[in-house]
Amino acid sequence: MHFLLSALAIILIDLLLAGDNALVIALAVRALPKHERHLTIVCGAAGAVVLRVALTAVAARLLTVPYLQIAGGLFILWIAIKVLVDVSTPPDKAPAPHRLLQAIWYVMVADITMSTDNILAIAGASKGDFWLILFGLAVSIPFVVLSSNLLANLMDRFPALIYLGAGILGKVGGEMILTDPLVAHAWNPTLAVRYSVEAVLALGLIAYGAGRRLMVAQGRPT
Repeated sequence: MHFLLSALAIILIDLLLAGDNALVIALAVRALPKHERHLTIVCGAAGAVVLRVALTAVAARLLTVPYLQIAGGLFILWIAIKVLVDVSTPPDKAPAPHRLLQAIWYVMVADITMSTDNILAIAGASKGDFWLILFGLAVSIPFVVLSSNLLANLMDRFPALIYLGAGILGKVGGEMILTDPLVAHAWNPTLAVRYSVEAVLALGLIAYGAGRRLMVAQGRPT
């Protein structure tokens, strides 16, 4: 019964926390041809699970490592900018990663970058039980795969969602950077400062994407 209750808690955690992972992966693979997206997401998510299993063993220390969240936040912001650069062209013709393996690597790094909250939550719910940890991380694969594919397809149909997604990544990237131990210790930003920076990054990315698209539509160089 204890195992079943813990497993149920982990499933709920995956449902609640998989959304941000699905969003960043959907944006990362949007420029791929449709027939390659599913394979890329599955392989990347599976590879990320392997990394998560190793990282969960030291989950409690992850948030104390200086520069880790800064690097993760910058990577998330880079993905958002990259997507906005490509958004003016149809998905199948956008400058996708040169090789499928490179695209899978993008997904793995994006997923593991966004998974600190999942890792810590699953580590707490499992109370150190290796099989529960493995179960929780494996269960996250179908959630992320289905959500990422759905979001990528919706972005094809409704391009405006891409700007919204980029704005959300701006908010997430800013939050990761400002909660890094180094930044928190040196600056100790208040909640008002954090929310302001996150809002500026989110709105700035949306404005950048909209401005770039307008310039492309007018035939002006970007």
